[in-house]
Amino acid sequence: MKFLKNLFLIIILLIIFGGAALYIIYDHYNAEKKQLTYELRKSTNGSYIDLTHGVTHYELDGPDTGKVVVMLHGATVPYYIWNGTFEYLTEHGFRVLRYDQYGRGYSDRPDVVYNKQLYFEQLNELIAQLHLKKPVSLVGVSFGGMLATDFTVAYPDAVNKVVLIDPGYPANKIKVPQFVAEYYEAIHPEERALGQMDDFKYPDRHPTWVERYRPQMEYKGFRHAIISTAYNYGAQYNGRQSNTALNNLHKPVMLIWGREDKTVPFTYSDSVRSVLKTEFLPVDNAGHLPYLEQPDIVNPALVTFLRK
Repeated sequence: MKFLKNLFLIIILLIIFGGAALYIIYDHYNAEKKQLTYELRKSTNGSYIDLTHGVTHYELDGPDTGKVVVMLHGATVPYYIWNGTFEYLTEHGFRVLRYDQYGRGYSDRPDVVYNKQLYFEQLNELIAQLHLKKPVSLVGVSFGGMLATDFTVAYPDAVNKVVLIDPGYPANKIKVPQFVAEYYEAIHPEERALGQMDDFKYPDRHPTWVERYRPQMEYKGFRHAIISTAYNYGAQYNGRQSNTALNNLHKPVMLIWGREDKTVPFTYSDSVRSVLKTEFLPVDNAGHLPYLEQPDIVNPALVTFLRK
């Protein structure tokens, strides 16, 4: 009996000291030390609007009479990912909205489940409160392509045309519990930041990309938003099913894909086109973000498609 009591005490001590060690490691590496505040946002570009789940950072530009285009960024990089293309579209007469999804950039990071419905609500509220004329056209890159597809299927009357740029396709099998993934993310912030360069074929041409990415990681809730999205949206996404449903709506769809994409390989474009009728633009010498690496090819093609 005494042996069992001692063994139990040792186990308790190991749990306590192990937990303390894990917390010390977490606190040392955790980049999320700040809160987003009104004062901080005053010094940023763009505009802000209060929605049901918090403040959303957005930019709306272009002539009031122009066709409305809404740009949806990927899983982790906020709306600056559209720099260049956003301005190109506004200069060519479109009314363009880009925004930071909840948890990214300077938008609030609500402590909620980041599922499909959350993203639908944010986009629907933006369209309504900014008085955008429907139907709008959606342009989505990576995760934004998944969202554009699903939103159009859910609200077909709200959407006219769809542009998918290297869209997320396969459901990623996640084998560890969500809290483990969040802890790993907390103690490996540089892995997330430096990994953004994998989206380019020519990373040396974007030397400030990582430094621009890091600041959003300092605000509490970023990590939860990323991991919760992966578990509650990305891991459950069925690309074939979603694209088949979109095809059944018979809307104009354009598919753009960098031939040397390492994030969502180019071969998935065949899978998408096997069930979804699209105008297809494969882009040579480009990775996951072809409109940034080959803007002279992609941006004019976007304008031509969206003007039809």
